[in-house]
Amino acid sequence: MGSLFDSTPPPPLAEALRPKLIEEVIGQAHLLAEGKPLKLAFASGKPHSMILWGPPGVGKTTLARLSAKAFDREFIAISAVLAGVKEIREAIEQAQQSMAQYGRQTILFVDEIHRFNKSQQDALLPHVESGLFTFIGATTENPSFEVNSALLSRAQVYVLKSFNADELKQLFHRAHEYAMPDIRFEDAAIESLITHADGDARRLLNLVEQVRNALSTPGSQIHVVDDEFIQNALTVSARRFDKGGDQFYDQISALHKSVRGSHPDAALYWFCRMLDGGADPRYLARRIIRMAWEDIGLADPRAMQLANDAAQTFERLGSPEGELALGQAVVYLAVAAKSNASYKAFNAARAYVANDQSKAVPNHLRNAPTKLMKELGHGKEYRYAHDEPNGYAAGESYLPEGMTEPHWYEPVDRGLEVQISEKMALLRKLDAGYKKK
Repeated sequence: MGSLFDSTPPPPLAEALRPKLIEEVIGQAHLLAEGKPLKLAFASGKPHSMILWGPPGVGKTTLARLSAKAFDREFIAISAVLAGVKEIREAIEQAQQSMAQYGRQTILFVDEIHRFNKSQQDALLPHVESGLFTFIGATTENPSFEVNSALLSRAQVYVLKSFNADELKQLFHRAHEYAMPDIRFEDAAIESLITHADGDARRLLNLVEQVRNALSTPGSQIHVVDDEFIQNALTVSARRFDKGGDQFYDQISALHKSVRGSHPDAALYWFCRMLDGGADPRYLARRIIRMAWEDIGLADPRAMQLANDAAQTFERLGSPEGELALGQAVVYLAVAAKSNASYKAFNAARAYVANDQSKAVPNHLRNAPTKLMKELGHGKEYRYAHDEPNGYAAGESYLPEGMTEPHWYEPVDRGLEVQISEKMALLRKLDAGYKKK
């Protein structure tokens, strides 16, 4: 019988079940199946620097560790959350020692590489180039924005995906057999665990461990786990959502594109996903107003009014009642007639002005509140549109002298802009037929 002082607690389930061989890895078939990039790289035995980009719990650390075995290299792991210049220097010295004493190259794994600042990332470059170590970075953030271009250019980026339901179910059965083979799980209980895991393998294994702990309480006689037990045993977990990261902007992009694509169900889905993940409804309200201006515009001016009303309603009612008004605005915008004509016209005019010289205001358009200004010709020959036939001064120019008509705003043939287009065609016809006196 071992001494109490010699006993060590068992490792967490996620660590105990970490694959020891590439063949044991579940998921990431787009990288690890036969003929796929990482499978070919491991089979070649020739390591290369890489960045593993993906959400939490998809196997980034596991693949980094397995690469050391596949390539027969020393393995050093540091976390950018905790490490600094001192830890980087120690890792470099350790790699140099391995090379000098044993002639073995090293794989340096930097978890959360996006947490390193520019100088810390730059410190790795000379040693990557010299071949002292092969660099493997793991990140949950877009490396295009978070990793220095110099380091990024020397590493192949591999995108890891969240686990699908079938892959999580396979992982569950592996954990079940290892942790509590005598306990039977009903199908509904398994499905509930998979739903709670939300594509995260580590979270699933932690949930299974949580269930195992609940079953090991003194006096427990449970041999069959049903969905009710799961709901009682598990703490409520938030959806995978990073309010400042890629998933946040990916989801708002999906919401905007669903509205633009006139798909109310998809728009509501992404809207509710963001609310469920903890997005600020006020931020969503601002984006809904932006959608009304950018994608509906004058095809349906009521969309802008309704979007503003929904934002004001939320301010008055708060959450959760005010969220219903925002949801209604999302649906209305999705089914409304679409036009980006005003948006395109604004962008074109803005770009023109930014790159053009400052043109003078023509005299006839200038204000003349003083006698001197009138003597200088300000406002002279200005034609008051309300006094003209049809309330339109045909042939009048409102642009700087010498500037041709840019025709930035061209209404589409949808919604109210059909009528706007007809009116503009009439006005242009009047312009064409006007003879200056």
